[in-house]
Amino acid sequence: MLSENASESSGPAPRVARNTTIFAVATSLSRIAGLGREVVASSYFGTSGPFSAFTLAFQVPNLVRSLVADAALSAAFVPVFVELLSTGKKKEAFRLASTLALLIFFALGVLSGLFILFAGFIMPLFIGGGFSPTLVDLTVGLSQVLFPILVLLGLNGLVVGILNARDHFTIPAIAPVVWNLVIIAALVLLRPQFHGDNQIYAYAIGVLVATGVQLLMALPMLSRVGFHFEFAFDWKNPHVRQVLRLMVPVTVGLGVINVDLLINSSVGSLISDQAPRAIDAAFRIYMLPQGIFSVAVSTVLFPALGRAVATDDTDGLRALQARGVRTIVLLLVPAAALTAILAVPIVQLVYQRGEFGPASTQLVADALIWFSVSLPFAGANLLLTRTFFAMRAAWIPTFLALGNLIVNAIISFALYKPLGIAGPVIGTVIASIGMTAGQLWFLRKRLGHIEMGTLVSSTIQVGIASAISAVAAWGVWSVIDSALGQSLLGQLASVGGGLAVGIALYGVGVMLLKVPEAIVIRDRLGQALRARRG
Repeated sequence: MLSENASESSGPAPRVARNTTIFAVATSLSRIAGLGREVVASSYFGTSGPFSAFTLAFQVPNLVRSLVADAALSAAFVPVFVELLSTGKKKEAFRLASTLALLIFFALGVLSGLFILFAGFIMPLFIGGGFSPTLVDLTVGLSQVLFPILVLLGLNGLVVGILNARDHFTIPAIAPVVWNLVIIAALVLLRPQFHGDNQIYAYAIGVLVATGVQLLMALPMLSRVGFHFEFAFDWKNPHVRQVLRLMVPVTVGLGVINVDLLINSSVGSLISDQAPRAIDAAFRIYMLPQGIFSVAVSTVLFPALGRAVATDDTDGLRALQARGVRTIVLLLVPAAALTAILAVPIVQLVYQRGEFGPASTQLVADALIWFSVSLPFAGANLLLTRTFFAMRAAWIPTFLALGNLIVNAIISFALYKPLGIAGPVIGTVIASIGMTAGQLWFLRKRLGHIEMGTLVSSTIQVGIASAISAVAAWGVWSVIDSALGQSLLGQLASVGGGLAVGIALYGVGVMLLKVPEAIVIRDRLGQALRARRG
């Protein structure tokens, strides 16, 4: 699905395609469950001040998590771990993982304790003038419940890194589904136990419990891949220091999306107490195609990219990276077009019930339209950043990411007054486009050539097919919506019908235009179907 030309060192193409498919399906289920969580939460809390308080309370520890734990740790750890395994140093690889596990437990435990202790001083730094003193206090209290997830997510990031390095993707991909389901259960069962604005604490407690369950699901799989924990705190180990050194630039590179979102929410709190939640609600819909496609492609390719670098297989690395970016373009450009043109009906279908009214729908849709523009760029950035991580050139996306944050902050603060909620999101879009251009330029310098001509021609073809499919989708939605009205079934039929026609027409379009990645996917699906029948 992703690479036909990569060498053996990159892993056989069928295995990469199979792992990508498994991860994409599991991630799709996770995103759907996450959307269900958002639907339940929005029906209870709408875009109210307490929900905005939760949004900021969650984003601050989530930002710290992205900087020192979870994905950042995994991204720094996997290349070193894979290199040790590839060179037959299994014992050293396991000792490295064991030492990091102990380091994570103690270091993040202390960090979480400090954040809980000083939350009253830390959280107000991220809150604008749109919050009342009561909402500020609520934000502080919620953050104190949520900060302990740092330890759990740090350990989970290491465990997932070990499993991914051993080409095991299923449980790490399925665990987030359970995470979302546990939170939904907590919202339904615990919310009635609280009163007034404090009902939002049910959400925070649910997140904490669900994060623990997610880690418990992954731990038993370590023995399946042959990993054995050693109670060893070998912090002088050069490989441990190598991972920690890699984490510095990796932290900035992978933390950008969370810093961007926190900037958006903080600037949003200057607009109104509804804006942070509205931006976050739009971001959740935006992350559905992002998580299904680009996260799946990038996660599955990362170990293969690391193996290509470890064996000096530049051709394999180039082939994997180029095919991966073109696949992301193939999948996310139409997703962006369909999301933008159907933003209002999508938000209405997903959120508009209970405390979430038409005014909230329009607010979220305004943000979603602009978020959708950044979809293909953010998706490409994720893979390009991981390519540099695999090449041990993490400083490149690091400096670009710092520039990204500065651009986003400047534009967000400049535009929030004249444009309202669209202002901070436009800042994210412009910064994301600049990040993509910068990473492609540096990658071309490193690899000599990166098949830019093929990427440009493929993007033009995909853009033409996406534009036609989006117009058709809007037309179908409009006709069905006029005929069936605003009932839930009517909305399902109109939005579902519009998306179905748009996706089908897009598929036909890219086949007629002979987009190479579309043909590869078609052939792989055909092979899979024939294999099942046989």
